[in-house]
Amino acid sequence: MAAAEEGGRAKASAAEYQGALGSLSVNAPLPDVLARGLEELRAAEEAGDLRETARCGLAVAEAYRRLGRTAEADRAWKASYRAARAANHAGAMAWALWSGGTLARQRGAFRLAYRLLRLAAEWGEQGGDVVVRGYSLAGLAETGRIQGDYAAVEELHEQLLAEARRRGEARHTVWALEGIAQMHRNNGAYDRALTLFEEAAGIAERAEDMRGWAWALRGMADVVSVRDGKVEYALSLLSRAEDACTAMNLRGALAFNHKMRGNVLYRAGRYEEAREWYARALKEFGDMTEPRGTALSRLGLTKTLARLGRGSAQTEADLVELRGLLAGIGLRHAREMVEKAAAELGVGPLPEERGRAGAAGFSASRAEALAVADVAGLR
Repeated sequence: MAAAEEGGRAKASAAEYQGALGSLSVNAPLPDVLARGLEELRAAEEAGDLRETARCGLAVAEAYRRLGRTAEADRAWKASYRAARAANHAGAMAWALWSGGTLARQRGAFRLAYRLLRLAAEWGEQGGDVVVRGYSLAGLAETGRIQGDYAAVEELHEQLLAEARRRGEARHTVWALEGIAQMHRNNGAYDRALTLFEEAAGIAERAEDMRGWAWALRGMADVVSVRDGKVEYALSLLSRAEDACTAMNLRGALAFNHKMRGNVLYRAGRYEEAREWYARALKEFGDMTEPRGTALSRLGLTKTLARLGRGSAQTEADLVELRGLLAGIGLRHAREMVEKAAAELGVGPLPEERGRAGAAGFSASRAEALAVADVAGLR
């Protein structure tokens, strides 16, 4: 209990902001982080300081990623890795690989994410950097959770939670609590999920971790909506979380917040409003090239349009296409999600799609396989 209380009192820190950027707050607005990071990166490059170049490049990569500028984030983490490798610094190499793996997961490239995050954990251990090793293991756990492989990652989540509490790392305590809560929510254990989301929100607020706090409020809103039908309370939680996301310019978190608002309104039968929020989230995810959020927003929008009178043939066709897209991304529970939607809308069982989904899945898989091969020499 004492370790848990200590973790709850600790202030959150941004371990990915290092070197000249080490004084930046975890809540610093991302445009400010990017501007400062680019300035310090140029100075480090001019000074020929490879380790500082890697550190500043990491902050730049993370700012780009969280702003949804994925192509620039991809270039930045690779440049950070090259500088770290030239400096022969295992810890800095691990941090760059962690950033690349996190970006890969965000883009729906799960095989690549696993590859990079495993390498990051290995280099972190080799370099004696327990923090980046922990971040990398957490990334592996989150990747498995997002894919729906709970059996494989539940124990790892619990292990990482215990380690975070023991070390008093508030930010990672919050992350682990939210991950475990999400698995309970998806398995229908709403009471346990809400308790964990509330604990995460409390720790994040005391630690001044506004990003973790916003995600916890989103989780709370989801549970009170689906379990209790408390629409206005859920919407108020989402509004508070949205303010935090907007202040920091967390584009991905904001888009997921808007999609959840669509979910809450859909459950309440407020379909016109839900359609607006799903459409907004769809555009936001599309602008960031975030395939998972894009597909999930499309699923919500398809269900909403069906409720507003769209024909069953078009609804069925959209659901079949979405089933293929979600499966191609690598979400193992995709078929169950879409079949459940089809049954709910009275258009199931869905026919098997011939040709198009398979071809798309093959193309995506082949592209990712090539990307994995491209990083195979990073050891």
